Amino acid sequence: MKPLVAEWIAKAEADFSTLEREARARKNPNYDGICFHAQQCAEKYLKARLCAAGLPIQKIHDLVRLLDINLPLEPLWETFRSDLAHLTDAAVEFRYPGETATRETAMQARKLCRAFRSAARLSLGLPTE
Repeated sequence: MKPLVAEWIAKAEADFSTLEREARARKNPNYDGICFHAQQCAEKYLKARLCAAGLPIQKIHDLVRLLDINLPLEPLWETFRSDLAHLTDAAVEFRYPGETATRETAMQARKLCRAFRSAARLSLGLPTE
């Protein structure tokens, strides 16, 4: 595995660990943070896949745009289109004052992230856990 791919994966896993830790927090869980880190985890896995293929990585954060770039490599990922759109929206919507994620919203983002993470890890030859 290319060192840069491994670094993208490590950063994705750091975001995944943060969202999982917050999801288990009994006192003052950061639901906004769960949504943000779910999006970040998916974004970094999408970029890891591009990097593994030797393709350039654009500095964009829209998961659907990144999905579109990845589809020639991973056509079956089309099934994640609405999930990735939801993660993009959740990350942006709750980052600023005026909106706050609920527990339900955060747990949905967690679920969507977990599903995409498994597919991405499988594609990269990693255990899906």
